[in-house]
Amino acid sequence: MPLLIRNANEVITLVSEIEGPRIREAMGELAVQTNVDVLIEGDVIKMVAPFEEIQADFPQLVEKAEVIDATGKIMMPGLVDCHTHLVHGGTREHELNMRLNGKSYMEIMNAGGGIHYTTTKTKEASAEHLFAKTYEHLNDFLLHGITTVEAKSGYGLDWATEKKQLEVAKLLQQNHAVDLVSTFMGAHAVPKEYKGNEDAFVDLVINEMLPQVAAENLAEFNDVFCEKGVFTPAQSEKILEAGKRYGLIPKIHADEIEPYEGAELAAKVGAISAEHLLVASDEGIDAMAKSGTIAVLLPGTAFFLKAPYARGRLMVDRGVSVAISTDFNPGSSPTISLPFIQNLACMNMGMTMEEVLCATTINAAYAINRQDSIGTIEVGKKADLLLLNVPNYKQLQYFYGMNHTNTVVKNGEVVVKDGMLIE
Repeated sequence: MPLLIRNANEVITLVSEIEGPRIREAMGELAVQTNVDVLIEGDVIKMVAPFEEIQADFPQLVEKAEVIDATGKIMMPGLVDCHTHLVHGGTREHELNMRLNGKSYMEIMNAGGGIHYTTTKTKEASAEHLFAKTYEHLNDFLLHGITTVEAKSGYGLDWATEKKQLEVAKLLQQNHAVDLVSTFMGAHAVPKEYKGNEDAFVDLVINEMLPQVAAENLAEFNDVFCEKGVFTPAQSEKILEAGKRYGLIPKIHADEIEPYEGAELAAKVGAISAEHLLVASDEGIDAMAKSGTIAVLLPGTAFFLKAPYARGRLMVDRGVSVAISTDFNPGSSPTISLPFIQNLACMNMGMTMEEVLCATTINAAYAINRQDSIGTIEVGKKADLLLLNVPNYKQLQYFYGMNHTNTVVKNGEVVVKDGMLIE
């Protein structure tokens, strides 16, 4: 049945004549329309126009359509969470208490906690358990207006567990309303048994894991944690270049804890995105602007680790395309609330109300190579839309820490109504 959404106070379309991810002033241009309705046929947007024009062009569809009255609400594209570690076993609330008592993230990791703890829990968990656990998380994402999620592996550090994570993500893509985009991150940490022999693990990732990821079509992207005590820039470059030979698009965890020329490396290898960037150098930021590499900033991680925030304002001003994401993971950002992450970006990274909406829609779509199908409200794109319980978009940041999601339309189907999942 066709769907007709009528009477929204504002329709935030984010449509632009600009090609490519938005930068500088374009990040603040939301292309807000009033007095327009949206007609959906199947899973795509059919028309965005005043009702009279829609009725004149598609009278038969209008006659058959289910009508949603959006009076008093705003409409915008479904949110895109372009950096998560979605599929994992266990939780790490005990580490939060350790950090509150003075331990650093790297101290905990080097003592066998951190990524290594989650790796153990993920290895122990069955695929069925991981599927059920992650399915519930995806329900929570959907309730917060998130319709597309990137999912990284990386809690295996051996092929069997990495494959298990990727296969669970693939199964969820087939069985849950939220769209998943998979990233292989075998180089998330160095296994304890390879300490002092890190290059051997790099070779294992390149020679044994990457070929199987490609052969079984388990991921679209290849990510690496370039950080002191984890993988050097040289090792990271080797892994990312190898992934490119197998058709995997490079991403990189860069300059999160210490400056390590990760942003510069992202530009050098042509990464689609560099992620975290809390302590990225001026030179690295400028290199990313020149290369077109998207900065995926994760203010929830800075908030949870009590770390300095990435310089989002500077990056926008210097011409870097910025996206923001939850970084949902059990250790450094256990949240699925992308609306709260928008609040943090405004309050702690100097980004504007308009920029954070761009950063969680069209720019986030570019960061996962989905810009042709999602991220804006325009004819021919997927009907992934939100109705939010505010009369104007500025209230999304004014009433902070709240979930304003009323209705979620995913692939043309209403999946959340009045803030509740439709079973």
